[in-house]
Amino acid sequence: PKLIIEPITREILMLYSNASGDYNPIHIDINHAKEVGLPNVIAHGMLIMSYLARLITNHIEQSSIKEYGVRFSSITNIGDTLICFGEIEELTKQNGINSCKISLQVVNKDKDMKLSGYSIVTIV
Repeated sequence: PKLIIEPITREILMLYSNASGDYNPIHIDINHAKEVGLPNVIAHGMLIMSYLARLITNHIEQSSIKEYGVRFSSITNIGDTLICFGEIEELTKQNGINSCKISLQVVNKDKDMKLSGYSIVTIV
């Protein structure tokens, strides 16, 4: 099932900065963001990556996750509502272990892809 993330706010970015220790001014200082040509601060890529990981861990035991990788595609802006989803891409059996590869994506409500990725999980 899809995971819908409520609109990104400056408060969420500050909470993430405090939790992660990532105080890059592009994420918290609107004046800095404007100096580099952005209309506002932007979300941390790793925050968006963590939302996608939550999609997986909401449905799959963490110990079953063998690989997880992403590719960042687009900036996530203040106000973006994010939709995280995945689709089973491939089922395999190797050495008696069943696994599947899941293709993953995060898009905003306008279908602008923020990141794509994959996960390989074992199936019990």
